[in-house]
Amino acid sequence: MKFDTELVGKIGSMALIDKADNLIDYTRVARLSRELRPGYVWISSGATEIGRLDYLARNGKELNGEFAKTDYSSQGQAILMQTYRQFIDPRYSVRQILVEHRHFNDEQKSEHLRALLLRCEQQNAIPIINYNDAISNEENRRLEITSLMHDKKRVYECVDNDETASRVACLVRARVLLIFTSVNGIYTNPEDPATLVPLISGKNDLELIENIEAHKRFCAGASRAGANGAKAKLEYIKDAAAQGTTVYIANACYSINDVLKGEVPCTKIGIDLTK
Repeated sequence: MKFDTELVGKIGSMALIDKADNLIDYTRVARLSRELRPGYVWISSGATEIGRLDYLARNGKELNGEFAKTDYSSQGQAILMQTYRQFIDPRYSVRQILVEHRHFNDEQKSEHLRALLLRCEQQNAIPIINYNDAISNEENRRLEITSLMHDKKRVYECVDNDETASRVACLVRARVLLIFTSVNGIYTNPEDPATLVPLISGKNDLELIENIEAHKRFCAGASRAGANGAKAKLEYIKDAAAQGTTVYIANACYSINDVLKGEVPCTKIGIDLTK
C-alpha cells in the first residue's frame, strides 16, 4: 500500500511517570521528544495522572467525585504540552489535538482530522494527540456510543489511547505504528520475561489476524487499574496491521530509533515480516 505518514506513536500513562517520585519522568520525555519530527504523529496519554499528581502536590489531597477525572485532565493537559514543547526540537512547531469518539465515527470529522494531521508534516509541525477527557462526560459518551450502535456495524470508542493510536494509523495510512508501554512487548507467559514474542507475522492479512488472535489468549492483566492490557492492544492494532502497517509493541525505556532498528527486545507485528 502507499503510506502517507511515516510513524504513529503512542506512549501510555504509566510509562510517562516516575513512580518513585510521583512526577513526570522528565528524562524519558526529553529523550523521546528529541526524536519526534515532522512525519510523526504522537499520541500521548498521561494528562489525567499528571493532573492528579500536580493537584495533590499543590493541595495536599486528592479530588473526589464523578468529575475528578475531568478536572485532573484539564490541569494535566497544560503540563503535558508544556513538557513536550520544552524538549521537542525548537525548529518544529508543536500542535495539540484533542479527539473524541465522534472524530472516528463520523466520516466528515474523520476526513477533517486526517487532513489536519497530513498538513502538519507539510508545515513542519508535530501533532500530539490525546483523548479529550476534560469535556467528555462518561454518561453522555455511553449514550452517544449506544446510539451510534443502532446505525453502524462497528463503533470506535477511543477512550483507550491504544485504540486511538490504531485508528489514527489507519486514518493517515502510517508505515509504522509504535505502541510504547511499561513492558517489552507480548509474552506467552507474562510472568516469565524469557517468553517475549519477538514476531507475529503472516503471509497475508487473514493469516496475520489469525496469528494475532492466537496470541491474545496468552495475555492477561494491565499496568494500572482501568487499563485494558496487552490483550486489548492486540485487538486494537489488528486493523492497522491488516492494512500493511508494521506494528511495534515496546518498552518506553528504549528510544524510537533503537526499536525501529531492531536493536532492543520488543514484539514486531506485520504481514510477511519473515521474508
